Amino acid sequence: MLQRIYGTAWPTKDELDAYLKHLEEVEKRDHRKLGRELDLYSVHDETGAGLILWHPKGARLRHIIESFWREEHYKNGYDLVYSPHIGKSTLWNTSGHLGFYSENMYSPMDIDGQDYYVKPMNCPFHIMIYKSRGWSYRDLPLRWAELGTVYRYERSGVLHGLLRVRGFTQDDAHLICRPDQMPEEIDRVLAFCLYMLRSFGFTDFKVYLATRPGEKFVGDEAMWSEATQALKESVERAGIDYEVDDGGGAFYGPKIDIKIKDALGREWQCSTIQFDFNMPERFDVTYVGSDGQKHRPYMIHRALLGSIERFVGVLVEHYAGKFPLWLSPVQVALLNVVSEAADHTARLRDELMRRGLRVEADLREETIGYKIRDAIEKKVPYIGVIGKKEVESGAISVRRRGESSSRVLPVDEFIAQLTAEAAEKA
Repeated sequence: MLQRIYGTAWPTKDELDAYLKHLEEVEKRDHRKLGRELDLYSVHDETGAGLILWHPKGARLRHIIESFWREEHYKNGYDLVYSPHIGKSTLWNTSGHLGFYSENMYSPMDIDGQDYYVKPMNCPFHIMIYKSRGWSYRDLPLRWAELGTVYRYERSGVLHGLLRVRGFTQDDAHLICRPDQMPEEIDRVLAFCLYMLRSFGFTDFKVYLATRPGEKFVGDEAMWSEATQALKESVERAGIDYEVDDGGGAFYGPKIDIKIKDALGREWQCSTIQFDFNMPERFDVTYVGSDGQKHRPYMIHRALLGSIERFVGVLVEHYAGKFPLWLSPVQVALLNVVSEAADHTARLRDELMRRGLRVEADLREETIGYKIRDAIEKKVPYIGVIGKKEVESGAISVRRRGESSSRVLPVDEFIAQLTAEAAEKA
């Protein structure tokens, strides 16, 4: 019986040791392991492979990310939209998904004698919102964003925790603009993309400019050249090094792909800025120009974080579960030393929660050493210990994550410190 064996060879022992240490660090940061330990999410055969169940702490982390995402989109001139989870087969025929993407779509369901499909993408719905009324050149550009949950078939062998799933929420947006507005819109979205990634602590990027495929593509060559040049110039104006992925664009348009490097130097694909010459044609999308005639707008697909599921998995591994304060599902664990301090600890928890902080109080009848170890294992940024002295003085004994010593602070000072730190992004 033959068996395949893989191995690696290294010129020096130091390089081998560095590689083995890297493997240990990868294992330690595995988001599937940390996801269980931090009680973020789970996957069950009973509910279906690749379908994520978010636990309270994981849901809180998602809420933090998504709330920041929504606030920043409004600040950057976007409007948010919502779309259904299913659509009629005629929609997916018009969009081309049934012709080009059916192997990644789930089987249809019969509703009133018509086939409906769960959506693999949000784009056709956004186009139908556009087509619900007429638009003038003065109305453009439009920037519509949605955290839309989509469903795509992935073979069971490639499913991997949060990184490869069958149902996920896409950080999605579509920009509809006039051709003359396109360069400025690309600049805006690229700057917004880099700002969002840096806010979450990613500062090392690798950018790829994917150009027209050799034979199969839609749209005329002049449009492709103009769009590709706009993407290229935008990246250069941003001062970012990039590589050309010759022929790597989709059949419907060129794109910018941005890969981030995590704490271990691994690359992750998150952000995409993608032209689409296909759907505006298929859906006959138009606007009325200054000449009174109908014109075809440009449509740009855009994802900043990618899918929320995948982005959370990357975040967990990047920070090894030790999230900065603004991202931590639990920012403070309050522990009472003696039972007489339990009521005071509970009242302090409620006060911190009223101030907008995320707090848990461990009031179990356990030793303080046990409670501290448990909070450390959960990677809580701050541990606050309350005993008789703290109750009497109105203070709190505070230990910061990663530090072995604690310090006693007045409660108001501790709250002020937490509030200021929680307002800081990476």
